[in-house]
Order: sequence, then structure tokens, then C-alpha cells
Amino acid sequence: MIQVVVRALEILEYVSKQSNEPVSLSEISTAVGLHQPTCANIVKTLVTKNYLEHLGRKHGYRLGANAYHLTGNLAYSQNLILAAKDVMENLTKTLNESSLLGILRNHKRYLLHTSQSDHDLLVRSRTETDIYPTATGRILMAFMPIKDLENIIQVIGLPQPQVWQGAQTKEDLLLALDEIRRNEMAFTLSAKHIVGVSVPIKKADKVLASLSVFLPESRYTPPHKAQIIHELVKAKEKINERLSQEE
Repeated sequence: MIQVVVRALEILEYVSKQSNEPVSLSEISTAVGLHQPTCANIVKTLVTKNYLEHLGRKHGYRLGANAYHLTGNLAYSQNLILAAKDVMENLTKTLNESSLLGILRNHKRYLLHTSQSDHDLLVRSRTETDIYPTATGRILMAFMPIKDLENIIQVIGLPQPQVWQGAQTKEDLLLALDEIRRNEMAFTLSAKHIVGVSVPIKKADKVLASLSVFLPESRYTPPHKAQIIHELVKAKEKINERLSQEE
């Protein structure tokens, strides 16, 4: 038996039994009988692969998205996905453009759900990617508490000019994020000529995720841009209304 694989499974089993309550590294190492440095290395790998989610230095760990997706379990952000799924399908049908439901996890943009258009020319997005190039990442950063924002900047650094022009200093980045927060909308245009438009999904004034539409720049004409913004805002409001009605 490969001992490190056994230990990783024991860690996942222990965390899974905690009813989604975060557990500290010391709790995990004690529960599975590992020295803390050894446990930390295994946990770090599980976080990197999204089987565990790190909630911050003082908050501990819980199961990550891949631990749920492996079994097809929607418990991970289940209410959010259920509130958004049919709205996203209608949005995609109306615009004939793909839509995304995204969150931030482990300093990456992570997709919870995607609704694909039926265009011959399709734009596909990876499940996990860097934050700065995406409209999802930018709008979620814009609504972060300042401590969380400063922590993420410390971890991933500042954006390169080719990724986000005009945001190379912390002051400029904060100004750009402030504008996104005021407009409640983020726009991106990638080097591959892909446009992203994103709005925040909220519950009780807390931003939980973002709803985005992405498409080739060639289809992003002024009339279509206006339609995208209009339909995206409508969809956002519908999802937010559903979330507000949850107990």
C-alpha cells in the first residue's frame, strides 16, 4: 500500500465527517495520527487539487469542490447552483452565448456551473484559472473585504500589463476595483479576443459568486453588448431574489 495515498484518504474522510465545519491543521494531524509538518504537506497538495479548501490561516479547512464533483454531489454550493441553473439556461438561450457561475477558491477563479451556447464558434473556459484575466475574478475581488483582498494580492501579486493594463500598482488596482464595485459590472477582453462580462450574485448584501457571459469579440457588436448587459442584469436579479427567499 502507498502510505501517502492512505494518509490523504484518511484526511479527506476525517474532514468529510465534520458536517462542513472547518477544521484546523492541528485537528487534522491529531485525528489521523500524523506529525504536523507531514500532514501540512499532504493537506497543501489536497488544497492545490481542490479536494480541500483553505478558508484562511485562522479558519482551517473543509472539503473542496473536487471532493464533491468526484461523486456528482451538489452539496458544494448546492443552493447557489440550484438557484442559478435554469436562469443561466434561459440567459444562454436568449443571448445564444455561454454563461458561467463562478467563485474564488484557493486564489483561483473556479466554475460551479456552465451553460454552453450552440454557436459553431464556441468559447470554452477552464474550470479553474487565474483571477486577474477573468471578469469573474475581477468582480469578486472588487467585493472582497479589504483584509481578504490584501491577502490575495500578497499571495498572487499584482497583474501584469498584458493581463490588466493600468492596474500594475496597488493604488491603481484598488481604483480599478472600486470602479467595478460602483458599476456592479466587470468587462474583460483577452489577448485571444474573448470578451467577458460579469455581475455579482448576492445574498443579504454579501457577494457569493458571479454570473458571467463570455463570447468572441467578433460577436460583441454594440447592439449585442446592450442586450447582454440588459439580460445579464435581469438574470442576476432573478437569482438574487431566489437566494433572498431562502431561510
